[in-house]
Amino acid sequence: MLFPKKVKHRKWQRDRKDMANLSPDTRGVKVSFGSYGLKATTSGRIKSNQIEAGRKAMQRYIGKMGRVWIRIFPDRPYTAKPAEMGMGKGKGDLQGYCVEVRPGRVLYEVDGVAELVAREGLRKAGTKLPVNTRVVARK
Repeated sequence: MLFPKKVKHRKWQRDRKDMANLSPDTRGVKVSFGSYGLKATTSGRIKSNQIEAGRKAMQRYIGKMGRVWIRIFPDRPYTAKPAEMGMGKGKGDLQGYCVEVRPGRVLYEVDGVAELVAREGLRKAGTKLPVNTRVVARK
């Protein structure tokens, strides 16, 4: 799974902005490395294990011939408190890392396989993620 080597702050504060009403992304919106990409159409937070699950599902379908690029990196820590714990007593322990995704962001890219195989592999990866996605081709 992906996680940063070193972080400045172990725990982050929550964002106060509403994730549902975010403006579309301006960076990372074009397919740059491969021929086909998986683009987010809604916003949300994707955990590192969800990124890895999508990559595995796609790689398994595509096979050894295809090349896969992951265009997002989980650098935001998230915390959680144990089950059945009362309110208060401070912030929870670090559970892992996630990335905030806004609409329009390219998440994965694929090259070296036929169009039908690439589209189906990216679709399978999209089912593992908590955001709505669509497959796009390089222009």
